Amino acid sequence: MDEAALIEQAKRGDVTAYNRLVLAHQQAVYNVAYRIMGQPQAAEDVAQETFIAAYKALHSFREGSLKAWLLRIATNRCYDELRKWQRRPQSSLDDLTEENESFAFLRDPALGPEEQQQRLELVRAIERCLQGLPADQRATAVLCDVEGYDYEEIARITRVSLGTVKSRLSRARSKLRDCLQGVQELLPAAYRLQGES
Repeated sequence: MDEAALIEQAKRGDVTAYNRLVLAHQQAVYNVAYRIMGQPQAAEDVAQETFIAAYKALHSFREGSLKAWLLRIATNRCYDELRKWQRRPQSSLDDLTEENESFAFLRDPALGPEEQQQRLELVRAIERCLQGLPADQRATAVLCDVEGYDYEEIARITRVSLGTVKSRLSRARSKLRDCLQGVQELLPAAYRLQGES
């Protein structure tokens, strides 16, 4: 059954149809929430809140991309949570581990233990740098560089102009580049500044 039909059934109260929509989009929503929030539990909470809020507001969904609509809700929930954290700081970020499924790509059997450790350290450095960005820049960088959305999709998801998306992404990339220069030795040679080895 196509997504439009499932949406119409869900709007009429068919919970099974809505659950199928959730299953189709839950990984994308979680991934974006995780990259913005930086903590698995917080991302799970945001994803759950996103689907609850979407179900309650499904009657207001008009034609368009359901995925973009869900990611807009998730991004807004992340902003809300980050604002709460700023008012009430939490404990430090959970350590990233190899068991975290977001980092499954790290487990390459062709790599030796030392290379795998270096790759894990690089991912941790990237996550720390991402978490150091302002929330709007972090969300834009995650949607573009991690999730692969184009500028127009990001503008729809975040409800800002195309110019704002480009500006936020440029600032985010600049800050990430500066932050990652502190871990030059972990970067592949192609990503190091000229003159560095």
